[in-house]
Amino acid sequence: MSDNKPMAAIGNYEMTLPFQAVGVRSVVINSDNRNKFEDILEKLAGEDYAVVFIQEDLFVEFTRKVEEVNDKYNTSVLPVPGPSGATGAGLASIRGSVEKAVGMDIFAER
Repeated sequence: MSDNKPMAAIGNYEMTLPFQAVGVRSVVINSDNRNKFEDILEKLAGEDYAVVFIQEDLFVEFTRKVEEVNDKYNTSVLPVPGPSGATGAGLASIRGSVEKAVGMDIFAER
């Protein structure tokens, strides 16, 4: 029996297409359904998705909901750059998570 859990990617079409090509569930968010993002994220986490990749601008806009989902579920919510490139939110998120886990900023320049 396999413990493989599904993964999903939420973002615009261009961002989610490569994920879809490798079997990750693709959820396209555009201006017409952007207001449904929080419900979509909650639903995926509730369905026990292991990882949900989120386009960085959505991650930044809905940070409070992402943090709530990270605290409530065993789903890892990870930001990824969108078509316009990285904003730095992904790296900042990873840095904060590592600092929280180990108790110090291991990425700090000395």
